[in-house]
Amino acid sequence: MMPHTFSTLGCPELDLDHAIAIAARHGFHSLELRTLDGTTDLPAWFQAHYGSPAGLAAHLRQRHFKICALGTSFKLVGHDDIDRARLSQFVRWADEADVPWLRVFDGGKTGGPPEAAEAAAALDWWRRERIRNNWAVELMVETHDGFVTSDSLRGLIAQCPRINLLWDAHHTWKKGGEAPTETWRTIRNHVVHLHVKDSVSRPAPTGKHPYTYVLPGDGEFPMAELREILRVDRYEGAMSLEWERMWHPYLPEIDEALHHAALNRWW
Repeated sequence: MMPHTFSTLGCPELDLDHAIAIAARHGFHSLELRTLDGTTDLPAWFQAHYGSPAGLAAHLRQRHFKICALGTSFKLVGHDDIDRARLSQFVRWADEADVPWLRVFDGGKTGGPPEAAEAAAALDWWRRERIRNNWAVELMVETHDGFVTSDSLRGLIAQCPRINLLWDAHHTWKKGGEAPTETWRTIRNHVVHLHVKDSVSRPAPTGKHPYTYVLPGDGEFPMAELREILRVDRYEGAMSLEWERMWHPYLPEIDEALHHAALNRWW
């Protein structure tokens, strides 16, 4: 059965316990962490509140709760040694708390062969470090920047045949201009996590996008089509509501969005 969760990007002002309380109220057993108390520097926040990775792990065990992914800001294309060091800071927290995935971005602008080669080199670096340090956590790469169409994703997969993808289905649909069924045919064997959201074709109040996010089920995203292809292929990874309230404060609170999604049987 496909588990549902949400990203704390939708409740950036909350701490971990308050985010867990919302998740539990909606029947979820895990969370995707991107922000806590207004910061995206999760290792620093964990250090300040739990002291050590063992302290975080003990707290989660006490709450009988899992973190399914930690969101980083790392980009496969367009990073430097400082970015690599920052990514590595997430590892000990993830491994101690049994978090399976670190989210990284694809990066890039064109999604062409040179950028795919740069992404492959970054993943090779990660795999060497993972083996050398005996890390358990793995990377999943979000379809976010240069690699949002089937053509660019085919090129990425050709150079990175073992890649694990976080498919932002709304992003490939809206930015890439593809139906979910088209993108899914290309990436189906690599998707381990999904981001979903809804929108209408009206410029956002922030002016950041030519579309406006709306409550799940009130927009134009072809969710029924997505659900059907996932059902047919028996997708069992997480489906996460990425409610981008951190970047779009015009959005209602995450609790309302989750209630609306359930009421509409949206996902």
